[in-house]
Formats: sequence, structure tokens, C-alpha cells
Amino acid sequence: MAALLLGLTLVVSGCSDDGEDGSGGSGAGTSATDHNQADVDFATAMIPHHAQALVMVDMLRARTDDPQLQQLGIDIREAQAPEIEQMVDWLSEWGEEIPETMRDHVNGGHGMGDLDDPDGMGHMGDAMEGLDDDMPGMMDADDFETLEQSLVFEDMWLTMMIDHHLGAIEMAQDEQADGLYRPAVRLAARIEKSQAEEIKLMRTMLGS
Repeated sequence: MAALLLGLTLVVSGCSDDGEDGSGGSGAGTSATDHNQADVDFATAMIPHHAQALVMVDMLRARTDDPQLQQLGIDIREAQAPEIEQMVDWLSEWGEEIPETMRDHVNGGHGMGDLDDPDGMGHMGDAMEGLDDDMPGMMDADDFETLEQSLVFEDMWLTMMIDHHLGAIEMAQDEQADGLYRPAVRLAARIEKSQAEEIKLMRTMLGS
């Protein structure tokens, strides 16, 4: 009888250990608060990447009266601004440095000012200085100058935002493959899904 009870105890104990982490994860013994360098890299890169998208949305607001484009800009802002705040919170909790963004440099982080005034965009090159434009989909100062001067602004904006979204998807896929912090991995999955849907919409708009 004692042997039988011992065997049952081991079985129950084994089942309990197997079910301790029912949500999966990147390795045995990890908790919901664990993170790794991939999580840090993801947040550190995605914050300025998202911030640049918001600068592009600011440009769009001043250059188009197309209601579908305006709504797209609103959707991008409403999705990405809170995501930036969330990732900043994570980096702060982890004791990591908060990256500078293009938006920090443009009018002190308070928007783009009067975009119809050429002087209002005169510091775009300065805003790009020191920022990493090598990450996937990131625009550089020349790209912004080309966009600002384009006679087909709406089409060029859509084309550049598609590339920007593709870069974000690539970064999100890397986080899903290598990240450990579950909220960050879930955010990456949402970014991939939502931006893939927006890419489809933008390609349709370009073709119309």
C-alpha cells in the first residue's frame, strides 16, 4: 500500500510540474516576468521605429484631405502611440536606457508644428541626426526630404509607409522567434497582424 501511495504521489507531482506553465514560453522554468536581450533589443528598436511612423502621420495630416488616408493616419496613431508608452515602461522596469526618437527632436516632441510652412520642416535633417536608420523600413533624412517635396505626396507616403510596416513586421517576427518576455512576444504578434492588414489596405489604395 505504501508503494502504491508513493507511486500516485509521484504521478500527481509530475502532472503538476508539467502544467505549471500552461502558456508555453521560450524555455523551461521561465516566468511571465522573465526577459532576455531579444526583448530589450525589440523594445529599443521598435520605439524609434514607431515614433518615426507618427512623424509620418503628422506630415500626412497637413498634406492630404483624403478621408480614407486621414483615417489610416488616425488608426496608426491610436495603435502605435500606446505601444510606444508600453515599451518605454518595460525598458524602465528592466533598468535599460530609453532610446531617443525622431519625434523627440522635432519641436521638442510636441508635434510637427505648421507643416505648410517650409521653415517648420527645416530641422528634419537635424531630427534624423544620431538616430539609427539602418533598422528595417526606417527612413533617412533624404527619404523625408524627397517625401516633403514630392508632387505625388499621397502615393509616395503610402509607398514609404508600406516599406516602414514591412520593417516593423520583420522586427516583430524576430521578437516572436527569440523573445522571452511574454507581453512583448504578444505585442509583436499584434504588430505583425495589424500592420499586415494595413499593408493590404495601403496597397489597395495605391492601386485605386
